Amino acid sequence: MVDASHTEHADDGAVHVHIASARFYWGIFGALVFLTIATVKVSYYDFGAANIIIAMLIATAKASLVAAFFMHLRHDKLFNTLAFLAAFVFLAIFILLTYDDVGRRGEIDPDYGGMIQPQTGQAAPGGMPATSATAQEVPPGGAPAPKE
Repeated sequence: MVDASHTEHADDGAVHVHIASARFYWGIFGALVFLTIATVKVSYYDFGAANIIIAMLIATAKASLVAAFFMHLRHDKLFNTLAFLAAFVFLAIFILLTYDDVGRRGEIDPDYGGMIQPQTGQAAPGGMPATSATAQEVPPGGAPAPKE
């Protein structure tokens, strides 16, 4: 038999239903629509390096609403909620580390995908090698010799 308090459920295999009102679900729907409109609005503005952070914050808020209320994490054990949050924390760490690497790669090594030479501020010439590993194969100021 299911008791009225939803604080702790024994693993008895029974279905534990969490009923919410239609007004509550319309509120969640409204919040998701608002966040979707905010995502579209924010995409039209340039916040510089904060673009990815703002987009990820809005996406995380939407995913959190879906997980908390439609996937019933709100009524589940605290461990499952912490596991869900830990997944988002590690995802954010990996995305930010990758973003930092890709965003700063041209500043550190202009031959490796840099579009602006830091020394002069000029656009990098098109004949530069793709990577520093192929620098010996490209003659200065020219295209590589054809292979036989």
